[in-house]
Amino acid sequence: MSVVLVDHPAPHVTQVTLNRPEVLNALSIELVLELSDVLAAIGADNDCRVVVLTGAGRAFCSGLDLKDHGVLPGIDGLSMGRIAQRSMAAYSCLVPILRRLPQPVVAAINGPAYGGGMCLALGADLRFASTDVELNATGIVNGLTSTEMGASWLLPRLVGAAHSNDLLLTGRVIDADEAWRMGLVSRVLEPTRLVEGAVAAAQAMAQHSPYGLSMTKDVLWANLEVTSLEAAIELEDRNQLMLGFTENLPEAMRAFAQGRRPQYTDDPRRDLFG
Repeated sequence: MSVVLVDHPAPHVTQVTLNRPEVLNALSIELVLELSDVLAAIGADNDCRVVVLTGAGRAFCSGLDLKDHGVLPGIDGLSMGRIAQRSMAAYSCLVPILRRLPQPVVAAINGPAYGGGMCLALGADLRFASTDVELNATGIVNGLTSTEMGASWLLPRLVGAAHSNDLLLTGRVIDADEAWRMGLVSRVLEPTRLVEGAVAAAQAMAQHSPYGLSMTKDVLWANLEVTSLEAAIELEDRNQLMLGFTENLPEAMRAFAQGRRPQYTDDPRRDLFG
């Protein structure tokens, strides 16, 4: 059975489910390589507009599988150091892959999300948590570092340095309520409604302009890295102008006047140059 399941629960929405429930969806080499391939295929799927990422069973992801992490293929003839380097890259590349997807990603965090599992959730664009969620940075507890898979860059930008340092240096477990209060997740839902709620949100997002969704995601990520308000606004202005040259805004105005839902095509706007 595949360790990553792909489903299409609503039009233009793809659900990706980590499928190793017997080990709380722990990250093995097999899982991370399959997840990388699945995400690459989704990124090239022109029909998909929003992605929902979740875990099978009672957990989102318990982090690195310490008992059966597997062996990276294609390592014959490599030294131990080079094998370790490639193995580390297989895990750490997941967050940049999520960031580069043209589609926004909604993480439906069901139950425990430890270590690399929490980091995987950080790579999503939205995070919804079930009421029984548990999150922590496990690396520091296991004698390693909690700064992995982009956590030391992402977490301070999401919750600030004070909360980030607290989580990454102590390794303490936080629940859904604390995660919501510090801004790590944006919604908390009952476990039986979590995936349903994430899919509903994704379905609503998929009604927007696909071009607008993709460009908004790009700017949100890019402006985490700029150093000034002026630079951020310059990028926003250019993207807004690009969308302004489509038929989307006239269609929104027509739909509002007619009392119907707009149908966005992202086609070039013709009236400006007629």
